[in-house]
Amino acid sequence: MRDFKEEIDSYFLLISRVLNEIDRSAINQLVDELLDVRERDGNIYIFGNGGSAATASHFYNDLLKGVSYGLKKRFRVQCLNDNAAAITCIANDISFEDVFVEQLKNFIQPGDLVIGISCSGNSPNVIKAMEYTRTLGVRTAGLGAYSGGRLSTLSDIFVLAPVDSFEISEDVHMIIVHLIKTLLKQSLQNEYH
Repeated sequence: MRDFKEEIDSYFLLISRVLNEIDRSAINQLVDELLDVRERDGNIYIFGNGGSAATASHFYNDLLKGVSYGLKKRFRVQCLNDNAAAITCIANDISFEDVFVEQLKNFIQPGDLVIGISCSGNSPNVIKAMEYTRTLGVRTAGLGAYSGGRLSTLSDIFVLAPVDSFEISEDVHMIIVHLIKTLLKQSLQNEYH
């Protein structure tokens, strides 16, 4: 049998280091913002590409059902990377850079929150959607890694996984999503019936 224990230990140690270096106040701000959006009846739009699309879908699921089930006032949330027909139509007829911004143009309103997820922080379709959102004065949040890229400068709230690894950053982003779910449920515990 091959022995990968050293590599396994290194991977887990790196995840631990990254988690210890994440700005707790940024996570706190994002949880607070999500609660505020719910209170003002705003919509939340989440999106990303590849592994970040999977994280966005999971985040959407956690807000739609995981947190909202049992609440009279629920989170209003959409994941813009989940509709294959919309994405392929926009990508084919316009461009792949427009797959998120064109959807936002149909829905976005004052009081909403747009959350972009991009490990590099430079995914053109995520950046274009965030730039559009900023022109409307709508609040933005981002989950990123590496140096944060352009996403960090376009996000009112930015949570950085400080690591140069797609695998580790995607792992950490999922931990953050589950932490946010847990904190929201704790905050709203008196509203469940």
